[in-house]
Amino acid sequence: MDKVQPSESLRKEVRAFLQDMASADSGADALSELVRLATGLMVQQGLEAEQADFIGRQHYERGERQGYRSGYRPGHLDTAEGRVEVEVPQVRGADQAYQSKLFDFLRGDSGALQRLATEMYARGLSTRDIEAAFTDEDGVCLLSRSGVSEVTEALWEEYETFQQRDLSSIPVLYVFLDGLYEPLRMHGIQREAVLCAWAITTEGEKVMLSLALGNRESHAAWKEFLRDLVARGLPVPLSVTTDGAPGLLRAVDEIWPDSIRIRCWVHRMRNFSVKVPDDLWPEVKAHLLAVRDAPTIEAGEVAAADLLKHYGQHLPSLCKALSDDLESLLGHLHLPWRHRKYVRTTNLIERSFVEERRRSKTLPRFFTEKSCIKLVYATLIRAGQTWQRIRITATELQQLQLVYQERKMEPVADILEVAA
Repeated sequence: MDKVQPSESLRKEVRAFLQDMASADSGADALSELVRLATGLMVQQGLEAEQADFIGRQHYERGERQGYRSGYRPGHLDTAEGRVEVEVPQVRGADQAYQSKLFDFLRGDSGALQRLATEMYARGLSTRDIEAAFTDEDGVCLLSRSGVSEVTEALWEEYETFQQRDLSSIPVLYVFLDGLYEPLRMHGIQREAVLCAWAITTEGEKVMLSLALGNRESHAAWKEFLRDLVARGLPVPLSVTTDGAPGLLRAVDEIWPDSIRIRCWVHRMRNFSVKVPDDLWPEVKAHLLAVRDAPTIEAGEVAAADLLKHYGQHLPSLCKALSDDLESLLGHLHLPWRHRKYVRTTNLIERSFVEERRRSKTLPRFFTEKSCIKLVYATLIRAGQTWQRIRITATELQQLQLVYQERKMEPVADILEVAA
C-alpha cells in the first residue's frame, strides 16, 4: 500500500504550481487554480487529522488505537473554483463504523473554506495575518493576500444586498444616527465619514439599517442618507437619537419633523464638563443628572429651570448650552421609563464603533472607498449580532400608543395590534 499520505502529494503539487506560476497566461486563472489547490490541501489535511483523532494515534505512531487505517476512497467537492478531488480516509476493525463528518459537512457546504477566510478577515485579521495562517510548516503560501482579497469580495456582495433590501417590514421604534471617520488614501489620506443608522424595533431587536460614505457628515450627505431609508420603505421612527452635528440635526428635522429628537447625553455631558471648573463639576453634574433622570417631562423642566437659576450668573456658557438644546435633552422623558436609558445616548452605535476601531488598527489607511465600506460593514454587522434584545412589554407598547397619539403620528402595526 502506498505509504505517502494524499496531503503530502497535494503539498508537492502546490509547490510545483508555485514554481510554474510565473509562466501562467492569465493571472485570474492562476489565482483560481491556486485557490482550488489550497482548498484541496486544507480539506485533505483536515480529513487525515479527523481519522487520526478517531483511531487515537497519528500516522506511524505506536500505541493503543481504535481500528486500523484502510486506504482511501475517492471523493470530491464542487466549489466556485471548480471540482476539488480529495481522498477520504477509511477505517476497519473499529467498534463503530467510521464516517467522516468533516467531508459530509463540506460536501453539503462547498463555500465553507472561503467563508472561513472571510470571517477571519472580518473578525480582526489583516490580509497579511490570513496569509500567514494559510502558510504551511514548509513556508508554502496556500492563500495569498490577493487570494484573500478575492475571497473576501463576498463581503462587498453581502453589503450591496444589505443596502438594497426593503425596510418596510421592519417595525422600527427608535432610530440612532452617527458617523465614524476613516482615513482614505484616495482622497489624500483625508478622513471620510461613514454614516450609520441603527434601530430598536417594537420587538426589542437591535438592527443595523444602513451604512454609507458621507463626505464629512455634511447636511447634504445626511439628507441623502435619510432619503434612501425612506425610499426603501422605513417607517417613520418615534424618536431619533443623534449627537450635535449641525448637518445631521437639520437633515433629521427635514426628513422626520414629527419624530422626537433626542440629543445624546454622553456627548452633551462631555461638552458641559469643559464649561465648568473642575472643582465645581461634581456639584453641577449632580444637577444635570437630576434633569436627565427626572421621572416626567414636567419634572425635568423644573429641574432644568432650577439649574439655570442657580448657575445663570456664574456659568453662563453652560446655561446657554443647556437652554439651546433643552427640548432634545428632555426628549427621552416622553418615553416609557425603562426605555429611556437605551434611547438617551448613541451608545448603541458607539459600541459597534469600538469594535470597528479595534479591527481597523491592523490597517494604517484604506486605499479605496470599497475596501473601507467592506470592512466597516463586516465588522459592524457582526458586532450587532452579539447584542441582546431589550424586553418591551405589552403595557409599554400601550404607553407608546399614547405617545404616538399625542404627537399625531401613525404608529407601526405591532403597536396598533396591542392597543386593539
